Amino acid sequence: MDDMIFAIQVRKNLMCQATRAVSGLRWLLGMMAALVLVSCSPPPELIGVDNPKVPVATVQTATKQKIFLMTTRQQTETVGALFSDQRAPELGLASVQVSIPPTHVVGELERAKRLPPDPRTEFAVVEPTIYASDDAFIASINRELAKIPKGQRDILFFVHGYNNTTSDAVLRLAQFVEDSDFQGVPVLFDWASAARLTRYVYDLNSALIARPRFPEIGAIMARTNAEGYDILAHSMGAFLTMEGMKDAVQTGRFNSTGRLQTIILASPDIDMDLFRSQLEQINTKFDRFFVLLSEDDSALSISRRIAGGVPRVGASNIDELAKLGVIAIDLSKISDSSSGSHSKFAGSPEVVQLIGHGLNDNSRFDRKQRATQLGDVLGGLPIMVAFE
Repeated sequence: MDDMIFAIQVRKNLMCQATRAVSGLRWLLGMMAALVLVSCSPPPELIGVDNPKVPVATVQTATKQKIFLMTTRQQTETVGALFSDQRAPELGLASVQVSIPPTHVVGELERAKRLPPDPRTEFAVVEPTIYASDDAFIASINRELAKIPKGQRDILFFVHGYNNTTSDAVLRLAQFVEDSDFQGVPVLFDWASAARLTRYVYDLNSALIARPRFPEIGAIMARTNAEGYDILAHSMGAFLTMEGMKDAVQTGRFNSTGRLQTIILASPDIDMDLFRSQLEQINTKFDRFFVLLSEDDSALSISRRIAGGVPRVGASNIDELAKLGVIAIDLSKISDSSSGSHSKFAGSPEVVQLIGHGLNDNSRFDRKQRATQLGDVLGGLPIMVAFE
């Protein structure tokens, strides 16, 4: 009788395991099918591709944004790419000119579905320039800063997220700068993402490989004539930024120039336990630290599944975040983002413009007042703002 009961129990366990395996397999196959559908026709790379029939220079009503790049990608000869998904051993320096069409709508990114782009109705990226030295790169940034009135000569340092090509990151930053009306100079940290949904682990490792470049980046930024710096990091780029900050604190380099004004982590793809540990190691009272979260973030929901169910910071509970000493801003009720739930910082017209207002107003406030400026501004939306 005991043998029979044991056999029945074993059979039940095997059936449960088989059911779980089938369920997991169905979820995995569903995810793979969705990924294949999404990634079938990626938009073309645009860098350096002008339209011979309608050149960018002929569209006088288009807006131009010069974007500077610091990258850990290798250069490539592939048309429109400029940089590949391969990791480079040294930091690369470049710039491009982005043309925003006169028909542009705030929050939208009117990207060409085929080459060449039409600058009358679509974004275009021209004049790619590779700098042979730090000095040449810094001199070019300083020329752009000199065009801006004193008191507004800031740099916005943007760190893109997972699944981005150089074109993706450049276009997103240009759109954000245009729609936020940021008054300073934008600089992109373009780390070597594979730009494929199925290469999450490759991207995570690329972010870690890029982390040691932060001291070099900081040294270059410190040599510019910028009056202040703002950091905006999205998704996995927030993970990279936090790791870089942690290293800087441990070596005594964090904000050594005193010019760091604001840190914004938008939809951070960071393990909640890891984020808590990072903050403990940073152990800084830096008081202009914002986290933009949204509990309906579909991309972070998938990331959570990949991570074994561990919550991601960008889709966590606002009260839990506020207890960690950051200014947590909940965008869950924002539903007008043209870029989906994972990029509300740029895709929502209200959010992108109010973030820009907060960044541009930095120079009008002393250190203590700046700490609450962005939170106060975003508090005008139907969202929650929580402080420690």
